[in-house]
Amino acid sequence: MITFDSLTLKAFVTEQESFLTGARINKIQQPTRREFIFTLRNNAETRQFYVNINPQYYHLCFMSKENAEKRLIEIPQKPPMFCMLLRKYLGNSRITKINQPENERILEFYIETYNELGDKIFLCLAFELMGKHSNVVLYNDDTNIILGCAHNVGVEKSREREMYGGIPYVYPPTNNSSANWKSLVEEFPDIASVNDLIDNYYTEFIAKDKFKVLKNNYNSIVSQRFKKVTKSLKQMEYQIMQNADADKYRLRGDLIMANLYNLKDYSSEISVYDYENNKQIQIELDSSKTLKDNANRFYKLYNKAKTSNTKLSELIEDCTVKKINLEQILYSINSSETMADLFELTDEVVSENSAKKSTKTAIEPIKLDLGGETRIYIGKNNKQNDYIISKLANEDDLWFHTKDCAGSHVLLKTQNITDELILKCAQLAKKYSSASESSKIGVIYTKRKYLRKPPKANLGYVTYRNEKEIIID
Repeated sequence: MITFDSLTLKAFVTEQESFLTGARINKIQQPTRREFIFTLRNNAETRQFYVNINPQYYHLCFMSKENAEKRLIEIPQKPPMFCMLLRKYLGNSRITKINQPENERILEFYIETYNELGDKIFLCLAFELMGKHSNVVLYNDDTNIILGCAHNVGVEKSREREMYGGIPYVYPPTNNSSANWKSLVEEFPDIASVNDLIDNYYTEFIAKDKFKVLKNNYNSIVSQRFKKVTKSLKQMEYQIMQNADADKYRLRGDLIMANLYNLKDYSSEISVYDYENNKQIQIELDSSKTLKDNANRFYKLYNKAKTSNTKLSELIEDCTVKKINLEQILYSINSSETMADLFELTDEVVSENSAKKSTKTAIEPIKLDLGGETRIYIGKNNKQNDYIISKLANEDDLWFHTKDCAGSHVLLKTQNITDELILKCAQLAKKYSSASESSKIGVIYTKRKYLRKPPKANLGYVTYRNEKEIIID
């Protein structure tokens, strides 16, 4: 990545000096600890001056509306303390002069404003773009005393240069930054504006970084839910295994009742003939209870295990559906290529109940037009899968999906079904699935009229019948 050097800053200052000098600061915003937006107006034009002091992406520029959207800037309801300080001193003030100290990555705004008593004062707002030492500093130009910084630096962080309110502002040690301006120009040879070069270049990296962070965050959230559901399933399946021999309790109760008048009450053990398994067995009893009470105790154990298994079976069914849905969401997250893809998954990621439909407009699924009346639709996530089934499909259209793994719904609309089309759709179903790298995978297909979406089911979840299967290498 090309770093923001003093030559790049000099080129920016030369190009933008006429607008910055005399500009009025209409609005000050701080989206994050390391981002600032100053709305400046001059010569009947309003522009957004963006400053980023992130150690990876430190730079400044006038930000275009298009790139502002790509940077995913969100203004917090409660501004940070430093932002409040800047608003207090700089709100509606005027930039009288700008300056770049020689060979430094520092841009200074000299500002004319008024204090609480109405006296005119002169301040300096310094933007220091120096890697991990990047900062924004406001100080009094007359006294050279710092009023505040974006990041306070105490003696424990730097012995050479402390930065916090109440101490004198001094320039950093001489910097020999590398000359990257030529590299930046070579990166975008068709862009003549220095500002646009900076804006476009860093927007690309910031957008990629935010995409990666959001993707990892979504993956982490859903993976935790997936692990939780998987663990619950294992525990319930183990409990059902424990209850598997519940019939032995019923049998013991039956054998005791069958021999009620042949045996003595209050025995610790009895020997009876097991007529179901044709053998003599020993049954341990509670010697403090009668034979009938012991039989009832075994019946209660049997009924308890039976009831437990019924409830567990229902819970296992629900958990299995949740697991399938979470696998589908994880597949959609991992296959996302743009921020728009991730945003379409937001409702499913943040909500436990993904059956709730988003109010946002869904992105259209992939559409392959093969000419004539033949079209193939591929859903990239649960919303698009649901849209394909609910809105696009007719009764006789063919639906394809990988068997027993997460993947896209593939819909074939045609007046002439051929083996070649079926194979192509099956191959697409494999390609757009979590088993895309597998050597062999089964793909099921059936007509849309044989699909059913259960009530309150998650988006994209369907049951099917009359399906056929094709194995794809």
